[in-house]
Amino acid sequence: MDRNQAVGLVLIAVLLIGYSLVFKPPVQEQPLVTTDSTTVNTPADIAVEKPQTEAPDAAEQDSVLSSQYGVFASAMNGENNKFQVETEKARYNFSTKGGIIESVELKEYLNHKKEPLILFDSESSSLDLQIGTTHGIIDLTDLYFVPDSQPELVQAGDSTRIVFTATLADGSTVQQTYTLFGDRYDLHYNLKLNGLQNKVLSNEVTWVWEDKMKRFETNLDDARNKTTVRYYTLTEDSDNLKEMSNEAQQENIGEGIKWASFSQKFFNAGIISQNGFTSGTLFNAPVNDTSYVELGRMELKMPVDNLYNGADFTYYYGPNSYKVLKRVTEAYDDNVYMGYKLVSWVNKYIIVQLFSFLEQHISNYGVIIIIIVLIIKLALFPLSRKSYLSMAKMKVLKPELDALKEKTGGDMQKMQQEQMKLYREMGVNPISGCVPLLLQMPFLFAMFFFFPNSIELRQESFLWATDLSTYDVLFNLGFTIPFYGSHVSGFTLLMTLSTLAITWSNNQVSTVQGPMKNIGYIMPVVFMFVLNSYSAGLSFYYFISNLVTFGQQTMIRRFIDEDKIREQLEENKKKNATKGKSKFQQRLENAMKASQEAKKQQQKGRKKK
Repeated sequence: MDRNQAVGLVLIAVLLIGYSLVFKPPVQEQPLVTTDSTTVNTPADIAVEKPQTEAPDAAEQDSVLSSQYGVFASAMNGENNKFQVETEKARYNFSTKGGIIESVELKEYLNHKKEPLILFDSESSSLDLQIGTTHGIIDLTDLYFVPDSQPELVQAGDSTRIVFTATLADGSTVQQTYTLFGDRYDLHYNLKLNGLQNKVLSNEVTWVWEDKMKRFETNLDDARNKTTVRYYTLTEDSDNLKEMSNEAQQENIGEGIKWASFSQKFFNAGIISQNGFTSGTLFNAPVNDTSYVELGRMELKMPVDNLYNGADFTYYYGPNSYKVLKRVTEAYDDNVYMGYKLVSWVNKYIIVQLFSFLEQHISNYGVIIIIIVLIIKLALFPLSRKSYLSMAKMKVLKPELDALKEKTGGDMQKMQQEQMKLYREMGVNPISGCVPLLLQMPFLFAMFFFFPNSIELRQESFLWATDLSTYDVLFNLGFTIPFYGSHVSGFTLLMTLSTLAITWSNNQVSTVQGPMKNIGYIMPVVFMFVLNSYSAGLSFYYFISNLVTFGQQTMIRRFIDEDKIREQLEENKKKNATKGKSKFQQRLENAMKASQEAKKQQQKGRKKK
């Protein structure tokens, strides 16, 4: 969660608590960060240098390779042929040197420059497969492989297998098998060593995957704040390296790892092991080049014995779409941050499902947001009505409350006791207006996480906003205002004005007087600064929500008859005249008396001193 989210959440909480208090009845790199003692390499040191060989002629080169690599030498020479395989979702470029995927292009997406989105390529990413042999450490991606086929297109619903084989001098082989699916972003991968038991000395094979993650979004700061290296352990624990860090980081994970990914705001590249990696070391570091967001690296270890029978993996190269990631493997959807557990269930089980359903029938995402607002507001209308009705009751009781204030002469504790008595006689619950607000909070917080992290809104336009996943620009200022920015977000401005209008409307039925009555006008202005550089979809949602709320309150007000409320309260007073106190009321009064007695004792103690 980035700084804007943290500030926004705090402000939302403050606003809601303040709202409850205002309108309730006056019951009143630089050094590197590590997770252990292990030293972290600097970003410049992270890249693994592969051995370089020079040979003046073929015969001498073969001799050098043979002495250096033994039986692996025969696979150290060959032709580096490249070919492309296209599916409905992506274009994969394979290389026979290493038998690896050199680059992936996601066909359904563009980068911030409206160019093809290349998730990674040979310039930004490298993969090594290191094993210890009788001739030292061998990187299997230095070997030359021969593919059994070179398919050009995989249709939706179909799949294809590509088997890369590197044959060594003694006839043993290294085999890599890729299975691509026509309509999926994940692909299966199998690595198998045939007949190499006597040549391999180490107990482990190490994946060293480094990715200088490319920039895909207009808002570079926001993209960097939401980029990290994420992982999930076999003990079902999901975690990630610290986001928003200006220093390089390293984390050593001693337990089994199910998967690890280079996770950006809207895309990720990751590897999943069927049996799990035994341990791993993860790195990330900031970069100065604005073409990239962050440097990431993972070193993952696995018993080499697993490779003799063929070890199964899954690579994922694609979008951070919750409904897509949910089908990849356990907890892989954690690459999409849905908020704290208290509110994430609202997003996962309500908002995502509703959004997905509307997507199938409506192509305009601004319209989808409006419909979501209407559905949520309709579902929560009984709570909103109850809250507003409670405020209306308090307005009707205001003359009695003012009389009690004069009667008690400023004695707050005595005033509270008299108020409780009045509420009991009138059949009014002083907190009934606050509870509906609290029940609506999960939805308010859920939207705060959903819209900024929803890839469905990425590069989708509505009115003047060209991309609902980031801030809209009504006009540029030409200068920068601290904490605000150099632009004016139109949706944020509309949200602010509509919030001020609702605050004014609520004050018409509020019993609160004095400075507290005006505090509600401050928070909307604060939010204007916080959300000015936030998702346009979020600000637009809040704006439409405010309009619907204003309309609901206007309708409720037209159907609320204060004279009838007064009559009902008077009837309650007659019914409750002989009614005893409830257990809750008795405990509350006892607590107030105890508090009053404690204050008296404190005052006596001060006088003695």
